[in-house]
Amino acid sequence: MTTAQALFRASTAALRRHGLLIVILLLLIGAYGVAAQGGGVVPPRRRRQVVDVGVILDTKTWVGNTSWTCMELALDDFYADASHARYRTRLKLHLRDTGPGAVDAASAGIDLLKNVRVQAIVGPQTSTQAKFLAELGNKSTVPIISFSADCPSRSGLTPYFIRTAWNDSSQAEAIASLVQKYNWREVVPVYEDDDDTNIKFIPDLIDALKQVDTRVSYRCKIHPSATEDDMKTAISNLKRNWTSVFVVRMSHTLAHKFFQLAKQEGMMSQGFVWITAYGLTDIFDVVGSPALDVMQGVLGVKPHVQDTVELQNFRQRWRRKYRLENPGTSLSELTVSGLYAYDTIWALALAAEKAGYVNSDFGPSLIKNASTDFDRIDTSKPAEKLRDALLKVNFLGISGKFHIENMQLVSSNYTIVNIVGQERREVGFWTPGSGISGSPKMKSDLNTIIWPGNNETAPRGWIFPTNKTLKIGMPVKPGFEEFVRFENGKATGFCVDVFEAVVKELSYEVPRRYLQFGDGEGSSNGTYDELVYEVYLKRYDAVVGDITILANRSSYVDFTLPYTESGVRMLVPVQDRRQKTAWTFLRPLTADLWLGTGAFFVFTGFVVWSIEHRINQDFRGSPTSQIGSVFYFSFSTLVFAHREQILNNFSRIAIVVWLFVVLIVQQSYTASLSSILTVEQLQPTVTNLEEVIRNGGNVGYLNDSFLPGLLKRLKIDESKMIPFDSPVEYDEALSTGKVAVIVDEIPYLKVFLSKYCQKYTMVGPTYKFDGFGYAFPRGSPLTPDISRGILKFASDDRMVKMQKDLYGDTSCPDKDDSQTSSSLTLHSFQGLFIISGASSVLALILHAAITIYNNRHEFSSDSSQSSWRRWPAILSKLFHGDDSPSNTPDKDEAAAENAGGAVETPLSIHIPNHIVEHLSDTDTGSPPEGEGTPGRELSVQDTEPLSFAYMHSEREQNRAASLSRSGSLIRRRQISME
Repeated sequence: MTTAQALFRASTAALRRHGLLIVILLLLIGAYGVAAQGGGVVPPRRRRQVVDVGVILDTKTWVGNTSWTCMELALDDFYADASHARYRTRLKLHLRDTGPGAVDAASAGIDLLKNVRVQAIVGPQTSTQAKFLAELGNKSTVPIISFSADCPSRSGLTPYFIRTAWNDSSQAEAIASLVQKYNWREVVPVYEDDDDTNIKFIPDLIDALKQVDTRVSYRCKIHPSATEDDMKTAISNLKRNWTSVFVVRMSHTLAHKFFQLAKQEGMMSQGFVWITAYGLTDIFDVVGSPALDVMQGVLGVKPHVQDTVELQNFRQRWRRKYRLENPGTSLSELTVSGLYAYDTIWALALAAEKAGYVNSDFGPSLIKNASTDFDRIDTSKPAEKLRDALLKVNFLGISGKFHIENMQLVSSNYTIVNIVGQERREVGFWTPGSGISGSPKMKSDLNTIIWPGNNETAPRGWIFPTNKTLKIGMPVKPGFEEFVRFENGKATGFCVDVFEAVVKELSYEVPRRYLQFGDGEGSSNGTYDELVYEVYLKRYDAVVGDITILANRSSYVDFTLPYTESGVRMLVPVQDRRQKTAWTFLRPLTADLWLGTGAFFVFTGFVVWSIEHRINQDFRGSPTSQIGSVFYFSFSTLVFAHREQILNNFSRIAIVVWLFVVLIVQQSYTASLSSILTVEQLQPTVTNLEEVIRNGGNVGYLNDSFLPGLLKRLKIDESKMIPFDSPVEYDEALSTGKVAVIVDEIPYLKVFLSKYCQKYTMVGPTYKFDGFGYAFPRGSPLTPDISRGILKFASDDRMVKMQKDLYGDTSCPDKDDSQTSSSLTLHSFQGLFIISGASSVLALILHAAITIYNNRHEFSSDSSQSSWRRWPAILSKLFHGDDSPSNTPDKDEAAAENAGGAVETPLSIHIPNHIVEHLSDTDTGSPPEGEGTPGRELSVQDTEPLSFAYMHSEREQNRAASLSRSGSLIRRRQISME
């Protein structure tokens, strides 16, 4: 090997050893050159601007300890994120571990502002601390950010106090919606008596419950330093209350002790409802199994957090960090407050970057010669810029959407959890738009809830208080003892009997004791209004009696549904107003009916006469005789005594219809006349109060009632009103004329009429009132149960039996003008008269038409004379013609000749001459027709009967002879006319 080769190999080895270093150096030089020209991929590392943020927490509490861990993780996660690598700012947290006192928190805040010159302060845990720090924020224009404290004042948030937690008002709405779903009418808040809870949440809760018609009549306050005896006293007060629905919000330690004692007192059993507000719902995460053991069946409300992959990963990292920093402590679950703390740091970091370069310069104090550190606090414009940027931050955090509105985090959905065994079940959700639902995305029923006592049936919301006996007030009613009375120290009467029957049907026992509202000597201690007011004053638990439901009384008590008939009417005497005179028989029919009936009598007689005149000898004769026949025939149909024979079918139809009408009118007349003459017609002496007022009469009413106010509204002078106490006094006053009327409620009047039914009656309009009801304190849970019992009992036969016992078996009907016998009118029989008239007119028209048709040749036999001049004569001839079977041919011929040659009609009936010869001699002496005789009577008793063939031949011969004579007469008339 040569020297040259050795040198080459040595240089090659050196290049191999240092080549990598040379390449790296060249790459760095090249990158620097590119960066200098404005290009490049990796920028040079710059020093980030530090933004100082103060943190005030009590790390000895669970919320403070877990929140600080979450804030540290948030700071690390934010700046470890690749998308934030180029940020020019970086937060620096300055922790001040204070106690729960507000003074320590304020001192730490002044220190952070004065010495550290922070641009924001995070973490006052309580409202008391937030109240002092909010003042510091307003003075220094530094934002105070809390993720756990309530609003520091009832009036609202201050400009520099920002809550990065949900609004408590929305939580109150969620609880109120849950109460409304189960129709609980009263709720008792149980809360810690400190500013943290009392300032904002409780007033918001009460307002939300009012919106769903739920009352808060009692509040249970537990002092933070309360002893076990103090808590037992508070729990005993709750047990004496009717309400069994409680909303609890207090610290974890105090709540755990409270629920332990409540369980010992039996208040975690069936029938009770416990709802924990958020803040206490985290007790299951903080305390763990001990809390679950004493809170079985409790419902909790907490903000809904979507269980995402990021949240699951964060929980794992939080557990690892918490174990490292707190060795030996029991690990529980992460709270929602910790998630809010995590998102708060992210939001501050985003706001700091958005605000740009932020320095720590504070302006000079506006107060000169300040004597305290608080007065010497300067203002910070960069901090104000940071606040403005924070209010505009909007991102999706680990707890959900982060967006500040009205100085606090916008609320979203709430989750409803149920403690069952050792687990917390999600049974439903509350959303601002849909309210309570089983799903956050759609409307559905809640999942099955296990209530205290391991019961799946929702409690009714109240429990009869332990060791309580209802004190029931009763009015003293000496006059109308049928409604309420004491007999041998026992309450009885209609009102008491109904109440006892309803109470016995309830599903629970109601101990009760009746007390008279009287002096023990039969006199009342006051009016009914005063008795009702005793319930409002809590001297009675209820009033049972004849208590009328009135608007002014309902302002102080709650009434059940009425159990009696409602209304006020007048009681007046009655008298028999029958007047029997010589003309009483005319009273059954009115004048128009009398005239109408008479007119139809005449009209029907005229129609029958018109139809029967030509063929019926009974309707022929002189005009006077015919008029008399018409009237006699028509009016004799009234008693069906007409004897004239009716030959024409049209007449018969008219007569049959008319006789039906006569029958109806006659029977109605008889019934009405009998009623007028025999039935007692009792009518009231007074029909309305206006008549009493005009006549200046007195008005009676029941003593100790509300009726004087009603009578005054009806314009009755107070001097005309006289009170009475009993039915006996009513009878005496009315019978002697002391009063004209008695005005009272219908139940009292019915009791009175059951004894004096024949002498008095109820008249006039009914003034509407709601009837009798039972009075209970406002919001009493017994009221709806008793009302439902009354509805059920009212449809039972037992109520009917009680009313019969009260009012008597026989009813006493009202006696008024509508019950008197009234005359029959023409309108009542209008239909019958129309039918009869139409039948008669139709029969007359058809008869006339048929007669004219059968004699139509009479109108065309002589064309020489004008037809219209001949028609009256022809019609008169046809009307007055005699078609009766008794007329002979000789007389027909003579009549035709005397009439100027009138032609004999084919309807004429001819009797052969040889038959005439056999007539008896008595016929020759009979007067001629037209002089009032009904016609001649043929006697053929002494003659031999003629054969049918002979009679037929003779009839044909006579007909031929008659036609021959008629033709001769016509020819002679034509010749004479020519």
